[in-house]
Amino acid sequence: MDHSPPVAVFEWCEYFGHDAAATVPLPTGHYRNPILAGFYPDPSLCRVGDDFYLVNSTFAYFPGIPIFHSRDLVHWKQLGHVIDRPTQLPYAGLEVSHGIFAPAISHHRGTFYVICTMVDGGGNFLVTAADPAGPWSDPVWLGFEGIDPSLFFDDDGRAWIVNNGEPAGPSRYDGHRDIWIQEFDLSAKKLVGPRRVLVDRGTVPEQNPVWIEGPHLFKRGEWYYLMCAEGGTAEGHTEVIFRGRAPTGPFTPWEQNPILTQRDLPPGRTNAVTSTGHADLVQLADGSWWSAFLGCRPYDTASLLYATGRETFLLPVRWTDDAWPVILPPGESVPLIAKAPQLPAATSPIPLAGNFTVRDTFATAALAPTWVGLRTPPAEFASLSAQPGALTLTARSDDLRGRGHPAFLARRVQHAEFTFTASMHPPTAAGVTAGIAAFQNERCHFFLGIRRVGESSELFLERADNSTATVIARAVLPPTDSLSLRIECRGGHCNFSYATGATTWHTLAADLDASLLTTRVAGGFVGAMVGLHARLEER
Repeated sequence: MDHSPPVAVFEWCEYFGHDAAATVPLPTGHYRNPILAGFYPDPSLCRVGDDFYLVNSTFAYFPGIPIFHSRDLVHWKQLGHVIDRPTQLPYAGLEVSHGIFAPAISHHRGTFYVICTMVDGGGNFLVTAADPAGPWSDPVWLGFEGIDPSLFFDDDGRAWIVNNGEPAGPSRYDGHRDIWIQEFDLSAKKLVGPRRVLVDRGTVPEQNPVWIEGPHLFKRGEWYYLMCAEGGTAEGHTEVIFRGRAPTGPFTPWEQNPILTQRDLPPGRTNAVTSTGHADLVQLADGSWWSAFLGCRPYDTASLLYATGRETFLLPVRWTDDAWPVILPPGESVPLIAKAPQLPAATSPIPLAGNFTVRDTFATAALAPTWVGLRTPPAEFASLSAQPGALTLTARSDDLRGRGHPAFLARRVQHAEFTFTASMHPPTAAGVTAGIAAFQNERCHFFLGIRRVGESSELFLERADNSTATVIARAVLPPTDSLSLRIECRGGHCNFSYATGATTWHTLAADLDASLLTTRVAGGFVGAMVGLHARLEER
């Protein structure tokens, strides 16, 4: 009987990202867009003194809601996650694109607030912390329907929650939504007073606009501004603005909306950024305003395919003479290089923008914060102490195709052209399969794995393409204590290779269609991930 433990041991892994657009030299005093490359959607940010904090959606990945810190708005350091305890939120059985939608961060009188929606897991909630690095509180469930809540603190000390919700009356068409507001009692942490509709349908109601969402309320001078996304999260995405004299309205849309969109630009343009919207604003100490928003970078502008998901971009805000904010004038493309804010320059300890290489030798006491699990705390299956200087994954019976808790340690794909390599000791226990995966969702992914078959090992490539998983390539390997696996993607094509012992690489499968890793093919709201996976099969 085989008594080997059901584990796989990884010595190191490396992510190398190289996009042609990011090879253009960066002038002094400039920065690259996106500032957070890869699956970092729905950015929300706030300023506290000289410090900036930013959060993003994470859907069914755990830990959830990464929180970043910056002093210059360009270079960010991840402090941790807002949701880092399994007891905070229920993740069991979630689809990859369900879970945490659109967190919004704010700060008021020494307390940080993150308000968010847990889709299919309880609805809208609020968590708080004295220190943005944590610990964050357990959720306070707010009990109202809809998504995309955000908090606004008025000068008189009153707090308000705005969110996207069902229309007050009958829905007139698919995508008909309203923006609601209700006062929030900070001491009791509950909603009080009447709920009111601020916007019905959108900026031009008679044109039946769709998916008015992602509202943020802020004040400048005597005006209250309500900023929302409109048009859905695909290529028709926009950001629009309303204003009024009170937080409860009435609000009037700007006649020159939208204040941000790429929907009217010609298809096929070079280095296109699409789907821009879901913006937030922050005012600097010098009085200038900046916006963080999401956008997408297709590697194929004809078919609009991208695997990097919705990413975080940054641009300055211009105010018109009659006091309306504009993030980007109509007809202008989102620049991939822009002039940086007038703030002291900083650096990112882990690169998040441009071309870079990140190598993890697993020599630290804790995993880097860029690693996440799927519905599952990595600590439940990943250990840095079982074999110091290596990562040990304990195999689980859950695989990547279900909605369970697989042993999958993942990091974001941040480039159209990337290489992900891992060096491992192949599992010795019967029934244990381990390797590396390129994952979009439960239905669309690749898994390059190895398993013991008798006295030999079988290397195989498994593809799930909106159906059951199929092994599309195999190789029988002699016994080896060291194996390196590699995934290379070049836009719409990917290669899978391996090396035993020495550094001579052998191709297992080449020039495969990588479009199943894109949002357009796979569906949903997430970007592609790559990572380490171990699963337990019948022994």
